Amino acid sequence: METIINYFSNMPTAHRTILLVGGLALFWMIESAVPLFRLKYNKWKHALINIFFTLTTALINLLFAFILVKSSDWVVANNFGIIQWIDMPVWLYAIVGLLLLDLIGAWLVHYVEHRVKWMWKFHLIHHTDQNVDTTTANRHHPGESVFRFVFTTTAVFIVGAPMWMVFLYQTLSLVFTQFNHSNVNMPNWLDDILSLVICSPNMHRVHHHYRMPYTDSNFGNIFSFWDRMFGTYIKADNKKLKYGVDTYMGDKDANDLVTMLKIPFQRYRPTPEYDKEEKL
Repeated sequence: METIINYFSNMPTAHRTILLVGGLALFWMIESAVPLFRLKYNKWKHALINIFFTLTTALINLLFAFILVKSSDWVVANNFGIIQWIDMPVWLYAIVGLLLLDLIGAWLVHYVEHRVKWMWKFHLIHHTDQNVDTTTANRHHPGESVFRFVFTTTAVFIVGAPMWMVFLYQTLSLVFTQFNHSNVNMPNWLDDILSLVICSPNMHRVHHHYRMPYTDSNFGNIFSFWDRMFGTYIKADNKKLKYGVDTYMGDKDANDLVTMLKIPFQRYRPTPEYDKEEKL
């Protein structure tokens, strides 16, 4: 445990970059070898759009990184936050901290994005991808990246997370989001086992179905049990999924950067055939 703490306390920026690029490359190769859907699209053109948004997310996180560091240093120095107030072994301290960071910094902000209209319009960019694969993981409007950062920083205060724990959480979050967005055909029995604890591809893909109630389900990123606990878990046949949202978004719109950036400031256009009762 001490080795993990020491590593993430001083994690080089280069290692974080290697994880980002290496993870994308790994899951890209796996999903190309054993895809769930043989999607008919230009994989490289599609990836470039999503990588643009990945880079804007990385830039925003870099610009505000000092806030995160100062916040973490403050909670530790002032013994502030849930895990700072409870005496427990280091391994349990790490587990509780990661659970709470994931709950607040990932599940809660995601849930709120689907409930607050102006936040949803920023998050909508993530859902406009009609060819979900591992590059979709970080397809977030720059505005969304800002308020996700705000939730993560808030989680640091509530949890009382030291910086090594924040880096560990962010690393796991990055890897898991690339994993559960990947277009990999995983055996159902294996996915069922994994999804008892973590967010598997079969579980998260349901969230990207273009109609309700599926779009408002399975909000988790690392741990799957938050959705089971809060009643937002849905299981569905992945092979019947259709990616996108209940708004009209043609291929041209979904692959145009200028259009993507303008979406939060335009009117939301529901399709006439929208049906909340659709069953898969």
